[in-house]
Amino acid sequence: MFITYEEFRDRADRVRAEIAAACVAAGRAPQDVGLLAVTKTQPAAAAEHAARYGLAAVGENRVQEGAEKRAQTGAAVRWELIGHLQSNKAKLAATHFDRVQSVDSGKLLGLLDRAAGELGKVLPVLLQINAGRDPAKFGAELEDAPGLLATALALPHLRVDGLMTIAPLSDDPAVAARTFATLRELRDRLAAETGAPLRELSMGMSGDLAAAIAAGSTLVRVGTALYGARPPAA
Repeated sequence: MFITYEEFRDRADRVRAEIAAACVAAGRAPQDVGLLAVTKTQPAAAAEHAARYGLAAVGENRVQEGAEKRAQTGAAVRWELIGHLQSNKAKLAATHFDRVQSVDSGKLLGLLDRAAGELGKVLPVLLQINAGRDPAKFGAELEDAPGLLATALALPHLRVDGLMTIAPLSDDPAVAARTFATLRELRDRLAAETGAPLRELSMGMSGDLAAAIAAGSTLVRVGTALYGARPPAA
């Protein structure tokens, strides 16, 4: 059975408190770090809970799943794609999502730009960078980031809001901290070189959000801590 709104509110309050504590420890203002509710595998009501609580956006891993949930609910939130995007789903993603965080190739940039142009919109995107050099993770290599950004900035129907990364799975917390610091340093360098603000740094999840915030994250992606584990299949 899916959690009630009251249960969600209590969980969200705890996550918000954790974010605030991490911000204080890092000498940052809590309002500078957003919370993205990750609703993957949860019912459409998950987005409704997030909207009622006042969260600005929800994140989905799969294009089709997110599109179906969005059609099922009138939740007043932005829908962001945070999972790997296959090129054959680019048009669907541009149609149903308000921002795509997982853009990791020039080919994908071109497809999204074309789709957004056909829709008469400018699509916000984040460039996903494999800042931890994890072979198990998607994302552009660090060395390819400048060229990827140059390509993105030249496309008329895309707006590059910043960068995204996922830290490697590791029992050593220093691995995540190093990954997040690497993305922050890359962002700072690219912003200085291009003049693009690249304000958004989407990094950090339930288990490593404090390290991400210490490194400069502006958006943490949290699912299980808000909604609990995925309900067992019927």
